[in-house]
Amino acid sequence: MRFCPLLAQSPGPGPHDKCSRVTASQVRLLLLASLCGEHLLLLGPPGTAKSELARRLSSLARGAYFERLLTRFSVPEELFGPLSMQGLENDRYVRKIDGYLPTAEVAFVDEIFKANSAILNALLTLLNERLFDNGNERLPVPLLCLVGASNELPESEELDALYDRFLIRRTVSQVSNAQVGKLARLAAGRPADTTSSSNGNGNGITGPELVMDDFRHTADQAYGSVDVPDSVIDILAELRCYLQDKCEPPIYVSDRRFMKAVQLLQVAAHADGREAVNEYDCLLLEHVFGNRPDDSHKVRAQALDIIASDPGLQQTELVFLGLFGRACRVLEQSPDSAEAADTLAECSTLVELLEGRQAALTATLSGAFPELRATVWQSEASVQAAVQALTPQMTENKRKTEDLLREAYTLQQCLQQRSAAGVLEKLLPKRYKQYQKGISSKA
Repeated sequence: MRFCPLLAQSPGPGPHDKCSRVTASQVRLLLLASLCGEHLLLLGPPGTAKSELARRLSSLARGAYFERLLTRFSVPEELFGPLSMQGLENDRYVRKIDGYLPTAEVAFVDEIFKANSAILNALLTLLNERLFDNGNERLPVPLLCLVGASNELPESEELDALYDRFLIRRTVSQVSNAQVGKLARLAAGRPADTTSSSNGNGNGITGPELVMDDFRHTADQAYGSVDVPDSVIDILAELRCYLQDKCEPPIYVSDRRFMKAVQLLQVAAHADGREAVNEYDCLLLEHVFGNRPDDSHKVRAQALDIIASDPGLQQTELVFLGLFGRACRVLEQSPDSAEAADTLAECSTLVELLEGRQAALTATLSGAFPELRATVWQSEASVQAAVQALTPQMTENKRKTEDLLREAYTLQQCLQQRSAAGVLEKLLPKRYKQYQKGISSKA
């Protein structure tokens, strides 16, 4: 089942509606964070409708909502409720939490990095473990998603743990110059054209109306039903290695953040109606891996490079070289042996693999990356940028795959006809030279 009601069912903006300044990208990330049961951080200047996102989620999920602006002088009572006078009379240090953050399902905390040490410890436990210590009791809290906002990044080290609690981070900005006319029309009471049935990616997808139970259980359903293929795991591992060991300056990705990122991709695939994560889902990690706003561009660029590089093609070529060497030996020594039959069987398997890979690349390029365009999580602009970045290298990969497939066909035919080894030398001279070079180096 596909979920995108925040995009498909959101009410149209009125003349003074802040929703007019909420972008589809921000809505997507909020929806994804809430389906994962994680938190969203918005970094940007005042007046960019950051609080409206949380209000819209609360309205959609019909959940208890809490909102607060922090300052350097904020006290715990503002977030967690006042102390109970009756409790103090009975020597109990408890708070009256009804209507405050410990009882909220959706929350918005503005200037969250103004939180002082008196607030910080309780807030960290509440965000991560969904628990609140009220007196000598540790209470579970119903919080689904907290949207934090700030005009600036945290500067003190004691806030690093709070910053890490936000799995998804997004920089927001003013309406662009190209869209300021639209904003003026909305302010003047002239409604803009909207396409409520579109997911913002041009594929016209609508979703079912969500209720709080959907948000509560989607993540568990995704973890149990969505596979993460080895190809995706390889991309994730290589991306983390690059960010921590090769990127300048290094971008640290904790084990906890890495594991949660994998689970986020499972939820994204599940919400798309898929049973497996695909390589293009890894583009979402630009909002997950990274500690500073400009890190997102580095993460996305490297993810695109890894996806386009197709390390599987390099491994397949190495397999072919091994088979070619075996074929030369068996055709020279014992073309009728069991080893020759095994080599032919392995070669036939390789041909099938290459045929499948060629068909997949052809479908991807001729269809303008249909898997990437089908997801609700990427905007049209993001898709176009990714297609532009991926097309040259994937076109080259397709050419290399076709060349390797032709060589595999030739090798298969020679094994089937038990040709002399000299025939392979004439038909595939480049590979034969590599084979001879390998023999010489071993000698």
